[in-house]
Amino acid sequence: MNLSSSLMACLALAPLAQGARLSDRLESAHGRFLDDRRGAFTSLSDPFGVPPLAKIVLEDPRGRFSGPESWHRNVVSTVFWVGELPSENNPTPNTASAWDGNWQANFGGYDHPEKRDGFLPTGFVPALNPFYIALPYNDIGRDGRHRPEASTVIPWFWEDYRGEGISVCKDRWVAIHHEGRVCYAQWEDVGPFETDHFQYVFGKDAPRPNRNQNAGIDLSPAVRDFLGLRSGESVEWRFTHDREVPAGPWRDWSPEPGLPRR
Repeated sequence: MNLSSSLMACLALAPLAQGARLSDRLESAHGRFLDDRRGAFTSLSDPFGVPPLAKIVLEDPRGRFSGPESWHRNVVSTVFWVGELPSENNPTPNTASAWDGNWQANFGGYDHPEKRDGFLPTGFVPALNPFYIALPYNDIGRDGRHRPEASTVIPWFWEDYRGEGISVCKDRWVAIHHEGRVCYAQWEDVGPFETDHFQYVFGKDAPRPNRNQNAGIDLSPAVRDFLGLRSGESVEWRFTHDREVPAGPWRDWSPEPGLPRR
């Protein structure tokens, strides 16, 4: 029975009391019609098909970076640099990074680990931040898409998400502590050795065994020199937010003066 027929049937069954007004009869018919419709959908909690409210996801990773538990402690560090060629302990050339196929060209040249002018390589001023690090996780898989677990394990994933295949890890700020000094650097490459160890990078696991004394972080020459360490020494590190990055030589490479890049 269609809507029109249902209304007519209900109207016909409406009480025909002496002197009943048409408006009263219509109101009675409408009530009968609604009761009939409700009865036809007794198994449904929402017979009129109203969509549910959108689920609001509140993501605030700031607290995850502030407590003492957020530090990764006693992590062996190694030194790497833009333009580094393959070796026994570094099988992957660093002319490109995991997220930048033209890393050395975009950096502006070879970040020589020995020929230094302060925190910079001798002979040129880098176009990119010379304070950089590598950690053993790549949020982009071989297929060019985000890894299946990325949105779950990376605390800031949805906060920084800019589209499929665009890394939310690249340029992330990291604080590195060694013997009373703290240096700030940006995550620019993946390693040492591993590319999928999210249980360590975002969790509490130790770095996986490797031939570099189980190293868990690669540091640029500028980070090495600021902290006054040698390759193979242990450090502590944690992620940090932009607003927590203090003034220092690592802030001179921002797109806007006085503001660090993410």
